[in-house]
Amino acid sequence: MQYDVFNGDADGICALIQLRLAEPVSSSLITGVKRDISLLERVTAEPGDRIVVLDISLEKNCAALNAVLKQGASVFYVDHHRPGEIPVHSNLTTLIDTDTNICTSLLVDRHLQGRFRLWAITAAFGDNLDAVALKLAAESHLSSEQTGQLKQLGVCINYNSYGHSIEDLHLPPDQLYKEMVSYLSPFEFIANSRLIHQKLINGFEDDMNQALQLKPEYSNAIIAVYHLPDETWSRRISGVFANELANAAPDRAHAIVSLNEKGGYLVSVRAPLNNKYGADEICSAFPTGGGRKAAAGINHLEKDNLPAFIKQFESYYAI
Repeated sequence: MQYDVFNGDADGICALIQLRLAEPVSSSLITGVKRDISLLERVTAEPGDRIVVLDISLEKNCAALNAVLKQGASVFYVDHHRPGEIPVHSNLTTLIDTDTNICTSLLVDRHLQGRFRLWAITAAFGDNLDAVALKLAAESHLSSEQTGQLKQLGVCINYNSYGHSIEDLHLPPDQLYKEMVSYLSPFEFIANSRLIHQKLINGFEDDMNQALQLKPEYSNAIIAVYHLPDETWSRRISGVFANELANAAPDRAHAIVSLNEKGGYLVSVRAPLNNKYGADEICSAFPTGGGRKAAAGINHLEKDNLPAFIKQFESYYAI
């Protein structure tokens, strides 16, 4: 049995697209909204099963990883988040790099020696790695129009992954993956799946226009904290809005706070683009926090802890 376990954002989807274009195989897809990262525990493996895991924290899935290895499965694990202690096992192969200018799709691109690079460029744009994506686009001799198309697609795929549940999204990530994996390049998808492509674009533009009307709850030269209303559109736009703010003020750190389904806060953190470090450390100081150096989050922050978070957030980047 083949299992493909992947984050439902642009990076996870585009990483799997590259692998399955290189090695087509029927598999059981396990994914979810972007914040649903405890995905590996859904796999009940048997001896001989093969499992690909993409763009979810090994640190957060270590117990489940050890369990499937013990059950006799082989695992190929690719990620760019903080891994914690990586198990040593003959059935485990890892490609893990936490550099702030790398993402899972770029690791897969390196692994496949650039065979499906346009999908990796799309993912890099979606993960807000614009400088890296632009460099690869230039090396691939893309026109400015083509580069713009990949950026728009990457951002829209990433936007589609945010929400409390699948019902918040325009398309379930596994369905979007199935639509896209049949195309060798993103340009073929754009040309031949116009209804889906336009649905993502229209949804993104509508939600972003509402987000751009918001004012920060707290801001100075070091940080800005935005509090989103408890609306479906705000749950969808939270992560991409954080990227938009980071791009507009690259010397400032940003946090997006919204209500979660447990009555607490969901927090998205972006380190300053000109100093991409610390987001993972800040968020990991809280029980449900984690991520990577440039971008991280807290799945559940008690409301009473918000002032303490803001204080810690500001003091970290004031150094």
